[in-house]
Formats: sequence, structure tokens, C-alpha cells
Amino acid sequence: MSMTAALLQEFDNEASTTRRVLERVPNDKLAWKPHPKSMSLGVLALHVAGSPAVICGWAAEDETQLKGEPPPTPSSTTEILAAHDQSVKKSKEILGSIGDEGMQKMWCAKAGGNTLMTMPKAALVRSIVMNHWIHHRGQLSVYLRLLDVAVPSIYGPSADDNPFASRT
Repeated sequence: MSMTAALLQEFDNEASTTRRVLERVPNDKLAWKPHPKSMSLGVLALHVAGSPAVICGWAAEDETQLKGEPPPTPSSTTEILAAHDQSVKKSKEILGSIGDEGMQKMWCAKAGGNTLMTMPKAALVRSIVMNHWIHHRGQLSVYLRLLDVAVPSIYGPSADDNPFASRT
């Protein structure tokens, strides 16, 4: 199996799990924050939904100029889910077009004329598309727990979604 095929298989699994988490985001709590320094639930959920396509878009380039623009604020869970579905579709298209040979090429991020990071595109996809995405999904699951929203199974049973728990 090629490196790209393996990444796409893992990406599909994570996308399915991520959608289950995003489906739990309550419309009436999008502005909620666990702390003043935290992103709101809606902004975090939209970031989780859309970041794979944005970052895969970086991998399609050799150099990305980061602008530090403020994140958008969603108006509904439906909007977040639509963003996720579009992001998944676009990410898979981009990763498929880059292929194994393209994954070996170097990528760099710059801001204000300064180089922030340089790495092979395979490392960009692994560390920032996948790990960054999973990290923020974990944050989102904590937000849901704090709001007393049932957390779906992610890598195993949750306290709310456990097929092995005794039912009395």
C-alpha cells in the first residue's frame, strides 16, 4: 500500500469519528467558552470541521504565507457539518493529487517575511493535518463533556457510548 493510500485510509477513519463528535455540537451553545482565553464552542467546532482542507491546501503548495486572520464564527451545527463534509472531500482530492512523490517534496510556512517552519509535505500532513486535527477534536470532546452533552466513542468507549457497560 502506498504512503498516500495509507494516509487516506486513516483520514477516512478520523473523518468519520470527527463527524460523530461534530454532530453533538448544540446549536444553542455555539458562543459558549470554558474560559475567556478559549475559543468558543462554535469557532472550535468550525476549526475542527474545516482545518483539514485548509492545511491540505498548504501541502499542495511549496510555500504558504500565513496571514493570521481571525477564525470565522458559524451560525449553526448544520453549517459546521457542511463545512466538515466539504473539507473531507477537498482534503481527499488534494492528498490524492499530491501522491507519494509529492509527499517527499519540501514545504515551508512564512509570515511577515520570516520562515516559521520547513518540513517534507508528508510530515506536514502527518503532524498538522492529522495530529493537529485530532488534538482539536479532543478539545471539542472536553467542551461537550463540560456542557453535559453525551460524548461519542472516539478511540474506544466513552462514559456515554459504551457497549461494554452493564445495563441495569
